[in-house]
Amino acid sequence: MKERRLVAIVPAWNESGAIGGVVDEIKAHDSSIDVVVIDDFSADDTADVARAHGATVLELPFNIGIGGAVQTGFRYALEHGYDVAVRLDGDGQHAASQIPVILAPVLAGEADLVIGSRFVDPGGAYRPPFARRMGIRVFARLVSVLGGQRVTDTTSGFVALDRMGIELFAAEFPHDYPEVEATLVALRSGLRVAQVQVDMRERTTGSSSITFVRSLYYIVKVMLALFVASLRRYPRLEDARR
Repeated sequence: MKERRLVAIVPAWNESGAIGGVVDEIKAHDSSIDVVVIDDFSADDTADVARAHGATVLELPFNIGIGGAVQTGFRYALEHGYDVAVRLDGDGQHAASQIPVILAPVLAGEADLVIGSRFVDPGGAYRPPFARRMGIRVFARLVSVLGGQRVTDTTSGFVALDRMGIELFAAEFPHDYPEVEATLVALRSGLRVAQVQVDMRERTTGSSSITFVRSLYYIVKVMLALFVASLRRYPRLEDARR
């Protein structure tokens, strides 16, 4: 069996304080993984720092948001013939040491998409604020019902995908706040979705783009997006495996 090519897709916006460490950590953990940073028109020197640390950098000509940045990464992976992709954030919250955990089911041929979940293990260390925890639970239950499979963490940005998953998300990846809807798209398209327990670190630099006002928009937008997505017809990708 030929060796599979792996790429780490790292969207980043104004993460100059963290991105160098993220790139270094991935490369130190597994030098065979190519690191691609998608700089979403940062106002700081995120792109220069990432490039100085050895990443391939795709600089977007204007800010298109996290969904568009991530889809750019998947399109790059598709066009450059990668077999497996890992997506992790540029703020340092996702530990490269846990990449093998989310990769294992993909490399074993057991899943097309693996979600690094904070809630598979009820005793996990992650304890979000009450309001955020309730929102995560509501989204997880709604996606579980609409997608026909129980999921526990629909807001995780730490995922691994095989070639079929890359092809799907290169063409069909939601924008704005995409993780919740992307999970439903994957399930409705017939991807084999698995979850593994991971721990995530608190961000140490920069700031989240989600303010209180935007969080309200997020809730409304996601609910509407899930409703629309549940009405769409997606190609059943399991037919491609036959």
